[in-house]
Amino acid sequence: MEHTPMKTLYQGGSGEIIEKKSRFIATLESVTSEDEAFAFINRIKKQYWDARHNCYAFVAGKNHSLQRFSDDGEPGGTAGRPMLEVLLKEDIHDAAVVVTRYFGGVLLGTGGLVRAYQKAVQEGLRASTVIEKHPGRVLKIDTDYNGIGKIQYILAQQQIPILDTSYTDRVLSEVMVPAESLGKIQDAVTEATNGTARFEVGDPVEFALHNGSVLTFAE
Repeated sequence: MEHTPMKTLYQGGSGEIIEKKSRFIATLESVTSEDEAFAFINRIKKQYWDARHNCYAFVAGKNHSLQRFSDDGEPGGTAGRPMLEVLLKEDIHDAAVVVTRYFGGVLLGTGGLVRAYQKAVQEGLRASTVIEKHPGRVLKIDTDYNGIGKIQYILAQQQIPILDTSYTDRVLSEVMVPAESLGKIQDAVTEATNGTARFEVGDPVEFALHNGSVLTFAE
């Protein structure tokens, strides 16, 4: 199983730049398929129906297997491809971007257009919430009160997020463990508690940390 983190959009955003009186508005949204991407692109085109150009790029699938882009009337190679290159360079997965251009009357030239469209996408990314998803498992650790201090120390040392803790006659801790660390954490807890801790391992999930909270996604 591959344990590669994946950067993606948690929340899309919109950013705008002005270049020689032309407005470039970049709008981003999370997408996982071609159908979702084109539904988003068509929605933005309707929103900005009076703009001269609505250029787009999107990536989806593992290893960016799905890639599409369009210059929408701009000179070939000056918009869609450069926009796609920003998403790939930033290693963003499952995302679509539309850059809307309102022409300001001044020609930018091919180099100027490439720079403007790329700068607009970067501005849109800054206005979006980008997260890094990691493969993980929810691990439930059942222990007596003698072991909880040692367990909490191990979790803190390994920076393992605690999702929930309940105290009855025993202590049940629910934690999010990166997939590649699962065996190591179980071994450390077993050793620290002399084999008295009990474990329940959840199904594979993806998780991300955002503003101190753990976000969980089904694989």
